[in-house]
Amino acid sequence: MYRRILVALENGRADDTLVPHIAALAHRLGSELLLVHVADGWAARNFDQLKLAESDEMKADRAYLTGVAERLRGAGLTVTAELALGNPPTEILRTAAARGCDLIAMTSHGHKLIGDFLHGSTIEQVRHNTMIPLLVVRAGSGPAAPA
Repeated sequence: MYRRILVALENGRADDTLVPHIAALAHRLGSELLLVHVADGWAARNFDQLKLAESDEMKADRAYLTGVAERLRGAGLTVTAELALGNPPTEILRTAAARGCDLIAMTSHGHKLIGDFLHGSTIEQVRHNTMIPLLVVRAGSGPAAPA
């Protein structure tokens, strides 16, 4: 059903809910996982244009992705990881299309009106600009099982 699932990671506590949920789904369906984190700091957004060195934040994000990927591979899953740079919704959409993903998995923080206005809503931008099915898991929902 879903051969390749893009898992949009935040490098935060929300991932503790998303990763076990998607790992269980991938085990059941035999899906490959593509872990993606979008670094969106100043250095990441200007990396190519200004020929910048990788920032400490980008290095930490890459190490985080590698660690999550290794844990999931240890659980028997096929996993690749990619650090994207720039605007999160744009990069999630671009990567999902370029890599042939047939499901995008993300977490929701449950912001309401003002929170979405202040923090923006990556999910809203992704869902309005893709035909790929989107699975949204509420951050902190249910017990987090180990991947």
